[in-house]
Amino acid sequence: MSTKTITHLTSVHPRYDTRIFFKACVSTAKEKRYAVNLLVADGMGDEVKQGVHIYDVGKESTRLRRVRLATKRILTKAVALKSDIYHIHDPELIPVGVKLKKMGKRVIFDVHEHISLQIKDKSYLPAIARSVLSILYARYERYALQKMDYLILAESSYETYYGRINRTETVLNMPDLEALEPFYVDRREENGLFYIGGISNERGLDTTLDAIRILKERFPDIHMHYVGHTYSDILETTPMDDIREHITFYGSLPLTEGLALSKRAKVGLSILKPLANYQRSYSTKIFEYMAIGLPVVTSNFKLYKDIIEKYNCGICIDPLNPYDVAKAIEFIFKNPEKAKEMGKNGKNIIAKKYNWDIENKKLQKIYQEIIE
Repeated sequence: MSTKTITHLTSVHPRYDTRIFFKACVSTAKEKRYAVNLLVADGMGDEVKQGVHIYDVGKESTRLRRVRLATKRILTKAVALKSDIYHIHDPELIPVGVKLKKMGKRVIFDVHEHISLQIKDKSYLPAIARSVLSILYARYERYALQKMDYLILAESSYETYYGRINRTETVLNMPDLEALEPFYVDRREENGLFYIGGISNERGLDTTLDAIRILKERFPDIHMHYVGHTYSDILETTPMDDIREHITFYGSLPLTEGLALSKRAKVGLSILKPLANYQRSYSTKIFEYMAIGLPVVTSNFKLYKDIIEKYNCGICIDPLNPYDVAKAIEFIFKNPEKAKEMGKNGKNIIAKKYNWDIENKKLQKIYQEIIE
């Protein structure tokens, strides 16, 4: 009896994306029940890494060319691989999933984000355009996703909407405890702040910079460590000459390299603005901070307060108020024993409740249900 094959498809995410590669692909390969492929479009070539066969269809120079050309090449390669399950991760690849279904293939779509809600939050678009685009996308998505074999949801809050379209399972993007163990620190010495993820004002850049301005006189050694992609030209257009010596932007790094910098910090920040999609979705970085014993300062959304305040592993603040952010940071800086307690509390609840081992069992059950 031949080994069954699962192929993951992404034209948008990097090949070593934490959720797609390190969690879904590598975890499945470790099970040794299935062969695992990953199709990408990054121009870095084919390779085999940690038991996963990575196939590259080539990188395009613009987003439009990627959607038009890379998508076609991904479909061609996907068909050639003759897999038992195709696990798709990008909205732009939904048409690929529909075509694979027409060929009689088994297809899973992984809902990483609630796109129709995201469109409504695009402040650079006129309000009417946002509303129309959101409705049009939602109609197409509903039509296409009804055809899939399964929908995997990255957030529990998505169930209310997507559960009316198809059968679903929520597989949260929780930390891999084994992978993050080397970065755990129970006592932190430097007055550092740490952030990992996309960098934009919607994700708290402006509020955080103002908080640093408030704190720099009281803590002359305060330093903000930013790891992640910067959206648009925000660094060129955001005034920060007065605090530039207190900030380092490292750019995008593999998760392990980025988290190594967290050892130089006492606080993990996730200052998301009160946009609809953010208020309904967990911030993965919050759980990563907790897993490595880093006290969290995050937005005072109910979703977050129900974890951060309930388990006393950080402080929830008004994401629009830099003085509130500064007050929380100062408290953690000045109270090392309470900060240490927050860090331990965070790690303990991750080990008990919010970790990838729990989520991976749900993922493997889905694969078994579809294939076997």
